[in-house]
Amino acid sequence: MYMQNPVFIPGPTNMPEVLRKASDMPTLDHRSPLFGEILRPALAGVKKVLKTETASVFVFPSTGTGGWETAITNTLSPGDRVLAARYGMFSHRWIDMCQRHGLKVDVIESVWGGGAPADRYEEILTADTGHEIKAVLVTHNETATGVKSDIGAIRQAIDAAKHPALLFVDGVSSIASMDFRMDGWAVDIAITGSQKGFMLPAGLAIAAFSAKALEALDSAKLPRTFFDVRDMTKSYANNAYPYTPAVGLLNGLKLSTELLLAEGLENVFARHRRIASGIRAAVRAWGLELCAKDEELYSDTVSAIRTPEGFDATSIVTHAARKYDVAFGVGLGEVAGKVFRIGHLGSLTDVMALSGIATAEMVMVDLGLEITLGSGVAAAQDHYRNVHLSAVQAAA
Repeated sequence: MYMQNPVFIPGPTNMPEVLRKASDMPTLDHRSPLFGEILRPALAGVKKVLKTETASVFVFPSTGTGGWETAITNTLSPGDRVLAARYGMFSHRWIDMCQRHGLKVDVIESVWGGGAPADRYEEILTADTGHEIKAVLVTHNETATGVKSDIGAIRQAIDAAKHPALLFVDGVSSIASMDFRMDGWAVDIAITGSQKGFMLPAGLAIAAFSAKALEALDSAKLPRTFFDVRDMTKSYANNAYPYTPAVGLLNGLKLSTELLLAEGLENVFARHRRIASGIRAAVRAWGLELCAKDEELYSDTVSAIRTPEGFDATSIVTHAARKYDVAFGVGLGEVAGKVFRIGHLGSLTDVMALSGIATAEMVMVDLGLEITLGSGVAAAQDHYRNVHLSAVQAAA
């Protein structure tokens, strides 16, 4: 079935038509000079989005999960210790990947709905006087719970412990939508994908390595072939790939970074905050709560909304898809059946967000929840009107 409604899942996100067309291009010889005219600007654009002057960017035909694997296999060896907190499905999956690769993971078990506990990171790193822990893993935006973590605080914890561990950050659902400061936070490897903030189809894993991370390449003993950044580095020197690249997606990535930078990164972040705040206003009007425990943890790219005790939140997602052809996100892992998720990132506007809020209201009323039709829409409308009014007045 052809779908005309926008999606409200945390990714893949809605695609601007111009980016869809940029990714849909005739076959190009990826060994010709023309490919370099796509590759070089795409890599340079990603660096600007990451706010880094010094990192090396690598783009693989894969997804964010491939980015995770790129990070660990290029820098670590079997039996190495890494430190990670589990506070949602995606932090859990990264831990699972490390364990499958034969790494020893010190897991900080945290509440789902909370963020990465910087104090616990500092405590454990301080106790590791032998510096056995080689890497610290953090999920910047936990998509399952709608929680963002303070990466600056994690960096401060590492520095306070005077620990040399590498800092790896999963920014799959934050980068290009929320403020990310690779150099400012001294992130050693930042990971994202094409299908969220970059507003493209799934198919590209993006990993940026600091100079310190690159130094770890030669000593790392985990097996790697497809994700070996040494091969990618050699090929990039000739504007090429070690294998066949996803040329159309790279062309889309080139244009995506141009669009983001033309809008202005701070404007992109402000747009996401504004849209997210309107959805949170709707949630309050419905008398419901977010999964995120505190306001400082609220994600600007996805809201996980708790439903009343005993109500199956998954039914909201199922009913919305069947009756209204609108996609919301289900709860995952420990919050499965307890929350439904509204994704509000990428190519989205206030007006589009209002349509998602209105649909969620109709669904909840259909299913018998005590929600007043129009209550959430009115709350979001009030927010969006006042935010835009304030912006106009400030500019006058």
